[in-house]
Amino acid sequence: MFSKTRVAVLRGGPSSEYHVSLKTGGTVLANLPEKYHGLDILIDLDGVWYLKGKPEAPESILGKVDVVWNALHGEYGEDGAVQHILESHNIPFTGSPRLASALAFSKGLAKQIVTDAGIKTPYYGVLRREEIPSLASLAEALYGTFPEPSIVKPLARGSSIGVAVVSTPAELLPALEAAFALSDSVLIEEYIEGKEASMGIIEGYRGEKHYVLVPTEIARHPEKLFFDFATKYGEAPRHSSPGGFSTSEKAELQKLATDVHKLLGLRHYSRSEFIVHPKRGIFFIEADSLPDLHPDISPFLLSLSAVGGTLPHLIDHVLTRALIRT
Repeated sequence: MFSKTRVAVLRGGPSSEYHVSLKTGGTVLANLPEKYHGLDILIDLDGVWYLKGKPEAPESILGKVDVVWNALHGEYGEDGAVQHILESHNIPFTGSPRLASALAFSKGLAKQIVTDAGIKTPYYGVLRREEIPSLASLAEALYGTFPEPSIVKPLARGSSIGVAVVSTPAELLPALEAAFALSDSVLIEEYIEGKEASMGIIEGYRGEKHYVLVPTEIARHPEKLFFDFATKYGEAPRHSSPGGFSTSEKAELQKLATDVHKLLGLRHYSRSEFIVHPKRGIFFIEADSLPDLHPDISPFLLSLSAVGGTLPHLIDHVLTRALIRT
């Protein structure tokens, strides 16, 4: 009988966030409490699973573990693909189930769901490649009808990959081309000026059904209009938690984050992003079903630290809930 609970930590993966996932998975392995035995499962860019440096079929690896910590960011890890594999093998795992993961990862669907529930989000549209005969014509038409500046995003990508803020027709066309190079569908939305807030949720934490962490105010580069990939994972940004939000803003952010988590059917823990405009109020931007745990720069971990939480305790808490399938 194995004396410790065997935890397979999935990291890497066939996605644009491969290197981010490596760091999140490494952080989890380094902070597993003593009662767990961690197995480092690397998934390469071709989707091949490795245990102890040797390729092995997923079903073989999953037959050797008690629970899975999903540390895969981006495509495959957050869009429902790996969740489908894990659910098919009836193995408990951390994070959101297949459908909820897919909904959160598809920015347009997530926005539609929260908008239908009365939560404010920037004016947006979803563009699909098969419906567009000419990107040049589309750019010209959009510029005359869409609020400017606007943000162009690949529909199913994370970490601000392929995202651009545009203000002129000359900027819009290359932004669309870059986004469509990464995704068959693209989201374009109104750019909202204001303070960016990251809100974390942990289910069942400290006796609360949905424990809401304090907001983290995201630090943007002074010369950039949004928190891009280079800023996120370059030199450690100077986020602040609880940030410069008023008491009423903090209360509304916490309520909205809880509502988003429940509306999308997210599980265990999540992170939602909002923009707080000084006059127009709070706008939902997107939800992250698998917050990164990158040391020193993760907004989720900064919020956790601000309320006196520790990563080993969080890992134990989430694994416990996964094992009892709640």
